[in-house]
Amino acid sequence: MLNLHNAEFIRSAVKQSDFPDDNLPQIVFAGKSNVGKSSTINKLLGRKNFARVGNQPGKTVHINFFEIDKKAYFVDLPGYGYAKVSKSERDRWGKLIDTYFSSGLITLGIQIVDMRHKPTKDDQTMARWFLSTEMPFIVIANKLDKLRRKSEREENIKVIRETLLLPDDVPVIAFSAEKGDGKEEVLEIIQKAAETQEA
Repeated sequence: MLNLHNAEFIRSAVKQSDFPDDNLPQIVFAGKSNVGKSSTINKLLGRKNFARVGNQPGKTVHINFFEIDKKAYFVDLPGYGYAKVSKSERDRWGKLIDTYFSSGLITLGIQIVDMRHKPTKDDQTMARWFLSTEMPFIVIANKLDKLRRKSEREENIKVIRETLLLPDDVPVIAFSAEKGDGKEEVLEIIQKAAETQEA
């Protein structure tokens, strides 16, 4: 079992040689700049400000590695889809992420989308990247607390699944980084992925 309270920031990677390659499981988080990615990581770890929650979207410009219990990494990818970032910066991010995805280091992919909205083209691209690795992959539909009606929640989950072209074996988990809904389900999948790689 991973002790999620034993977590520390290890490094920010700007090139392939910065990626840890020590056979520890790597749990990768991706999402749009304003989707609540840092808040989701903080909620899963039970920490307030562990993964920095930026005042401005698009602040994470490197791939950030956090070591969990010296047994696994949480990997925080740069937020995508932020319009104010220059094309050259977007291209640099794209190359860095592409290099990471083709490195064979990913154990579990976690994509965070906003449950209230249909996934964007950038969301679709990211889902394709994760699916191309053929590694286990889940989608967290964040901001569950903003939707009151159960029927609306169910319909939105269906739209997310269809838009991202997700196979049946990819779970879409309704989640609230604010209130913690869905946290136990996500942690169970993370623990299982880490244990499977260790075995």
